[in-house]
Amino acid sequence: MMTDPIADLLTRIRNGVAVESPSVDVPYSRIKQDVCRVLVEEGFLVQFQVVDGEPRKTLRVQLKYGPDGERVIQHIKRVSKPGCRIYRSVDSLRPVLGGMGIRVLSTSKGVMSDRQARVRRAGGEILCEVY
Repeated sequence: MMTDPIADLLTRIRNGVAVESPSVDVPYSRIKQDVCRVLVEEGFLVQFQVVDGEPRKTLRVQLKYGPDGERVIQHIKRVSKPGCRIYRSVDSLRPVLGGMGIRVLSTSKGVMSDRQARVRRAGGEILCEVY
């Protein structure tokens, strides 16, 4: 039984990038799909797709690399954990690495990046940090 599915997603992405795999497969869930959508919108992943299968659906995530094979994702870390949730108001959200990275937040308006959260004036739980 998996207690933290978001940490599992991030670990599979981290491991896939470490071995320069073109894609990774992750068991499907809606929150994982939303996190991947934000990472695609912000340019950290190429794309993702939901693959129907037996006994359950799978999320196939295509990892992104630079023109010379360099890693786009240098660092991906779970911030809020099941044992210690981390919440931030919109006023306390600061850019990651001067705007080079993002934080993925779960807000009352949906899952979004910290950039989108500042524009929409929404704070929430910080799911992960990517740069």
